Amino acid sequence: MLEKEFLQLICELIENKNWKQLKCELGRLEPHEAAELISGASDHDGIIIFRLLSREVAKDTFANLELDEQETIIELLAADGRKLSELLNDLDPDDRTAFFEELPGKVSQRLMQMLSVSERETATALLGYPEGSIGRLMTPDYVAVKPRYTIKQAFDHIRRFASKSETINIIYVVDDQWNLVDALTIETLILADPDKHIEDIMDHRFIALDATDDREEAVRTFSESDRVALPVTDSSGTLLGIVTVDDMIDVVQEESTEDFQRFGALQDAIVNPLKARITTLYKQRIIWLVALVFMNVFSGAALAHYEDVIKNVVSLIFFLPLLIGSGGNAGSQSATLMIRAIAVGDVQMKDWFKLIGKEIAVSLLLGITMAAGVALIASFRAPDVILVVAITMVLIVMTGSLIGMLLPFVFTKLKLDPATASAPLITSISDITGVFIYFTVATLIL
Repeated sequence: MLEKEFLQLICELIENKNWKQLKCELGRLEPHEAAELISGASDHDGIIIFRLLSREVAKDTFANLELDEQETIIELLAADGRKLSELLNDLDPDDRTAFFEELPGKVSQRLMQMLSVSERETATALLGYPEGSIGRLMTPDYVAVKPRYTIKQAFDHIRRFASKSETINIIYVVDDQWNLVDALTIETLILADPDKHIEDIMDHRFIALDATDDREEAVRTFSESDRVALPVTDSSGTLLGIVTVDDMIDVVQEESTEDFQRFGALQDAIVNPLKARITTLYKQRIIWLVALVFMNVFSGAALAHYEDVIKNVVSLIFFLPLLIGSGGNAGSQSATLMIRAIAVGDVQMKDWFKLIGKEIAVSLLLGITMAAGVALIASFRAPDVILVVAITMVLIVMTGSLIGMLLPFVFTKLKLDPATASAPLITSISDITGVFIYFTVATLIL
């Protein structure tokens, strides 16, 4: 607790406008003591005390204030943009984030514009938006105009603020509460009568992203809307920022890399194998490979079960790798098509049943074509198993294709990345089922 005599001294120094001695007295305080002093003072005296604190002490003092006191400080500092900007940039990221999270969206958006580029990136990442959400990609650097502006006033405004904007291809229209009401192309403004008002050319046909939307959802929206930038709003419609198409290009590259590596049965994305350590590469690959080793034990068990058939018709072994490989290849093809279709939104979960019939028809045609090829080979190598290998080829290709088509849907239903239905996993499942199919057909026919 601050002594009563000290509090009286501070009040007298403010009343007498003795700023030099006041600053000297405040310099002896710890941040929590300065916060206590501000809390007990009037708004007028409190902002004077805060402004006379050193930058380092002011930063820590602000963090010790209650939320309503912090908001009062921000409001009173608003007239001095430089001082407010210094404060916001000096705050520790976690303290600043805790403060921003409690503010209305439009206030947070305005304050974020005062941050440096690096601090803004940090603040955006920590503002509570889910990992992988649009909120972590958006920038508050855009140009917004009001419906009441004339076209001429709008261009004056654009000239004044466009240098700080990420893009001016799209100009956003907001009301007095900073709610997004429209998004106009710069071409629309250029072609409009300078004396018309913005509200006269508005059509309210705009697409906006929610700050909590997933980045992949944003990629699909960009693809469908053909825009270079899209606005980002909160749940109440307040314009928070924008995301641009170059941000989406980065997202697509990251997601594609991740999907390709998962499809290859890697645990996590490896940015550059040339720079990655040997131990890192080992850890990324070993888990799936060990798991698949144990899965392939079932293939060995199947072969052991049909040992008598193999002894009686040794030529069956010659065609085993060819048939099993064909099933895995067909499954990988089908899975690749489905994963891409799901990723870009061409296929939904409800479409799986429709696709089964189509996949059966396609895989049947593929199997018959490949069966003709393997039958031709068997006619020279082992004519006695032509029927066996031909039927098996049709069944294995159809089975592998259906496995490859259905696994991405299963993983999506389980809320897992469909790319996890990787080529090695599909191949292993196809191998196991292929062995059973091959020797079951051989047993029945031979």
